Amino acid sequence: MRSSEKSLRAEAVALSYQSGFGNDCASEALPGALPPLQNSPQQCPYGLYAEQLSGTAFTAPRGANRRSWLYRIRPSAMHQPFQRIGNGLLVSDFDSVEAPPDQFRWDPLPLPAEPTDFVQGLVSMAGNVECGVHLYGANRSMERRVFYNADAEMLIVPQQGRLHVVTELGRLDVEPQEIVLIPRGMRFRVELPDGVARGYLCENYGAYLRLPDLGVIGSNGLANARHFEIPHAWYEDKEGDYELVAKFAGNLWSAAMDHSPLDVVAWSGNHVPYKYDLRRFNAIGSVSFDHPDPSIFLVLQAQSTTPGVDTLDFAIFPPRMLSMEHTFRPPWFHRNIASEFMGLVHGVYDAKAEGFMPGGASLHNSFTGHGPDAQTFEKASHADTTKTDRIRDTMAIMFETRLPLRPTRHALESPQLQRQYAQCWQGLKKHFSPDRK
Repeated sequence: MRSSEKSLRAEAVALSYQSGFGNDCASEALPGALPPLQNSPQQCPYGLYAEQLSGTAFTAPRGANRRSWLYRIRPSAMHQPFQRIGNGLLVSDFDSVEAPPDQFRWDPLPLPAEPTDFVQGLVSMAGNVECGVHLYGANRSMERRVFYNADAEMLIVPQQGRLHVVTELGRLDVEPQEIVLIPRGMRFRVELPDGVARGYLCENYGAYLRLPDLGVIGSNGLANARHFEIPHAWYEDKEGDYELVAKFAGNLWSAAMDHSPLDVVAWSGNHVPYKYDLRRFNAIGSVSFDHPDPSIFLVLQAQSTTPGVDTLDFAIFPPRMLSMEHTFRPPWFHRNIASEFMGLVHGVYDAKAEGFMPGGASLHNSFTGHGPDAQTFEKASHADTTKTDRIRDTMAIMFETRLPLRPTRHALESPQLQRQYAQCWQGLKKHFSPDRK
């Protein structure tokens, strides 16, 4: 049995977590490993090294400041010089291809045929200067390979296969219909309990994702802060040949290490990884008439300097009940100033009768018209709205940004691209008659 398989079997016991989004937390894997009175004592307990991981500028306002103090076996500086390695299908320059204002949709990404880990399996689909949207497909755990992203925090959305994410601050077990948020600069590896995995990943280059203000909704609803889970401290004291892979300035770099960098015995702070179960989202909806704006499905947002306009929104379309009367209940036809990249984790999306499959994706850019297909429109236009619709067994996601999302060359030339996607609207019938009121 390989060491990774032994590790995964040993971790089959359910992990416990701390809770709360944005909290300042503390954890120690050995009693007394966390200095009680100061961050950087002259000598740390157990002979550990103190190291600060700063996610924001030192002088950022207290409410926006992100940092954690780590107490580790060896400092993170202990690695050999970085060497440039190939990016594969990972792209950071989204200006190299002209972006047509068409509607796009893709079939699911096939699972790799060759041994491929999480980093090797990243496939860039679209992006801009504020976010990058990727798919991933993997069939091999990262064993002696650890990754960090200096360019962005990463929102990972599994669609098929569980992920065992081992970070510097502890371990997270994540399954489809859950998400994991890895902060910028945090080192981690991804193991595959089910042997294969596929899903979505969004890089956020701007302000950190946060819970949205609820405004007139009040103090409750949408994603509850206490449902976000943070790992407890866990470490490995292992020596041997390890590889540290960094995404820095848009490229991948590799450095050799003689020990595991996941050796943090204790930590405190708020620059931490999270996981969240999307099934815990408390959906809000209309109980009278009209279909509300999709902003009521917002889970996380990255705010810009313009009030009310975000650089990145993460929204979901979960199971819910539709009870508004005299209303076209699916999403209406629309053209947005924002650009929308959608994925389907589970089930069927209620605005598309067919063609949008779990693991697939769609892109509707700024002011590109889109909405329900012809079959969905006809059905919803004649539905009995005195009865409540229960939308069950579904989970769709959306990455939305204020700038156009420019597809990559691979996305535009991919065999998964549905080149006849626009035909789903061509069957819409003309109902207009000047004599009909």
